[in-house]
Amino acid sequence: MNIESESPRGAKRKLNDVDLPEEAPGRIRALDQDVVNKIAAGEIIVAPKHALKELIENAIDAGSTSLEILVRDGGLKLLQITDNGHGINRDDLPILCERFTTSKLKAFEDLESIGTYGFRGEALASISHIARLTIATKVKESSCAWRAHYCDGDLAPTKPGQSAEPKACAGRQGTQITVEDLFYNIPTRQRAFRSASEEYAKILDVVGRYSIHCRDVAFSCKKHGDASLGISVASSASTVDRIRQIHGSAVANELIDFEASDTCWGFKSEGWISNANYHVKRTILLLFINHRAVESTAIKKALEQTYSTFLPKGGHPFVYLSLEIDPKRVDVNVHPTKREVNFLNEDEIIDGICEEIRARLGRVDTSRTFMTQTLLPGVNVSTISPNNIDSPSGASASQKTPLPGISTKTPNASMRKADSYTRPYEANMVRTDDRARKITTMFAPQQPDSPSRLESRSRQPDNDRTEPTSTSATSKTAAVAGAVDAIDTMDYEYTSRVPSPCRLGSVKELRADVRSTMHNPLTEVFSTHTFVGIVDHARRLAAIQSATKLFLVDYGLVSFEYFYQLGLTDFGNFGAIKLDPPLQLRDLLRVGADIEAERAADNGEGDDLDWEEVVQAVEEQLLNSRAMLREYFSFDLAEDGMLHTLPLLMKGYMPSIAKLPTFLVRLGPHVVWTDEKACFRTFLRELARWYVPEALPSPPPRQEPEKHIAGQVAEADKASDMTGAEGRDIVARRSELSKSVERVLFPAFKARLVATKSLLKGGAATEVANLKGLYRVFERC
Repeated sequence: MNIESESPRGAKRKLNDVDLPEEAPGRIRALDQDVVNKIAAGEIIVAPKHALKELIENAIDAGSTSLEILVRDGGLKLLQITDNGHGINRDDLPILCERFTTSKLKAFEDLESIGTYGFRGEALASISHIARLTIATKVKESSCAWRAHYCDGDLAPTKPGQSAEPKACAGRQGTQITVEDLFYNIPTRQRAFRSASEEYAKILDVVGRYSIHCRDVAFSCKKHGDASLGISVASSASTVDRIRQIHGSAVANELIDFEASDTCWGFKSEGWISNANYHVKRTILLLFINHRAVESTAIKKALEQTYSTFLPKGGHPFVYLSLEIDPKRVDVNVHPTKREVNFLNEDEIIDGICEEIRARLGRVDTSRTFMTQTLLPGVNVSTISPNNIDSPSGASASQKTPLPGISTKTPNASMRKADSYTRPYEANMVRTDDRARKITTMFAPQQPDSPSRLESRSRQPDNDRTEPTSTSATSKTAAVAGAVDAIDTMDYEYTSRVPSPCRLGSVKELRADVRSTMHNPLTEVFSTHTFVGIVDHARRLAAIQSATKLFLVDYGLVSFEYFYQLGLTDFGNFGAIKLDPPLQLRDLLRVGADIEAERAADNGEGDDLDWEEVVQAVEEQLLNSRAMLREYFSFDLAEDGMLHTLPLLMKGYMPSIAKLPTFLVRLGPHVVWTDEKACFRTFLRELARWYVPEALPSPPPRQEPEKHIAGQVAEADKASDMTGAEGRDIVARRSELSKSVERVLFPAFKARLVATKSLLKGGAATEVANLKGLYRVFERC
């Protein structure tokens, strides 16, 4: 018996084994015209940036001196460009979007001397096949503008049933082209784009290139709905100013110009290149050949090879190069998007350009100027010890290794090496150790508690979770006759009151607002910083170090933001500054009104203002709100107008009592009492304003004391100079403020501050030195 065995499972079958109906071989036939147009459009308009590039070139060809660009969703939803060029005649609008219709080319031989950007007449036709196109234009001779809509290369009506003919409208001279729903009929192409922000960045790159190259042409580009402009370049701006606005001052300050030409090879070039002091991770090449933005791998590689002898390893230059070649030697019709061109004698022209750039860099690099700073008189040179990096307690004096160029008393100290220590690269070495004890901590012992009130709960002597809720402040000179002096002594009392959680929606929204504006890098700087010292008391500037960077900090602005956040965090659980004896609110308000009146008079304001009425209005408002103030802010105001307590935000820090009258007066006009959320926000900001450290005069510059004939220093003259230049009271207040800033405020910033974007915009922290950047400069010396 014969049994036919089936082929094993998974075995491949040949085509002959499969019974398929036979089909006739495919016949060659012409594609539908709509398919042809869409294929051509897909080759020319690959992305929104290519559509914009074509429109910018058309506008410049039309003699425009101002271009305004509006973008929505990366150009996919809306791409609009408005120029002030010659405009388009009404009679040319019917054939405007047909393929191969142009005013720049008549015969094929004209390509040999083409001097315009466009020449094929395919840009608008391609856009009309893949987007909804609207054009509004006006020529100088016309009394009105004309608006037309296009679809698939032909005029189209605005709405079904209407005429497709162009319609008269109001408008200025020039042309406005609006492209909407780009690639709406090619869903696969539309889905290929990653994000709108990425496409918008590519559009800004295209606009930035042409705004640098096109002199006497103003450019502006922005997102739809945004008030700020992504790019804004004036028509009168120079090339360097244009580079500065697009790429920043870092590169604009390091540019050198160059020119190269050769009649033998028929080219002339000019541009701006970065010198040896500037380099980036990737080469930035802005290349224009016969005023057309193109790309050239050969030119880019040649430039990188030229700069390799001038820049450190991994560094790349910035180059703006405008190359003009005899049009007869250039073939511009080699790429659908005109991104590449071919020209004769490419190697010789590139060699000539690179040789000129090499010569310019060599002449500039013969000498360099560096900003240096000598050590101040009386400053000791610190030393670095390998042992005190791993050991919290540091190392002894005999173990320290001096800095390069600094000699020590121990002859062999510089020759010692640690056996088990690998020295890090100097550019990455942090020069401070926040674990090391400073000599200033040995003076005037402070409270062992943390500056944060919440952190101090677990550090009470009886190990009870209590919080400081009141303080008895006795002032030796406290009086309310014309001014209020500072409280000299503070005794803290603790109660067993349990902190109550805040369930108010308005306060939660204010906290969320702070978190939403958090700036992570700046927060990291404050959370890892090391305090260096106060630079200027009058401007409230201090220096801090974070990692290998040195920052100049406006501790007035930072304190204002910190105390506002602290008020939100501890809302309803403030401590209390107990005034003994209580102060009369009306007297305080009068003192504050006098201060504000004097300030207004200096500014030429408030002449017709009755300050006595202001005092009465503020007093009445505070008395009416005293229940709320007592419950939420520990602001205890009796019915008879006696002020018993004030809010205490931080233990170990006392706000300036001299600012108290001004604080109370400002509670009237600067606090919104009619809305809950606005009331809490404005009251906490005024409270934070009061808690900001006061600005004191900086100490006068120290003068060298005169020496006697015997060579001894006149100590009496030295002491009289210290007390004669400024009052003893200012010296004492400045000393106490310096201790509070270093030992209380900045440790609190390090523990709890959420640095917001407003601090960054307000210039609260400015980077003044970067160790890696300094090493990058000096390693080429």
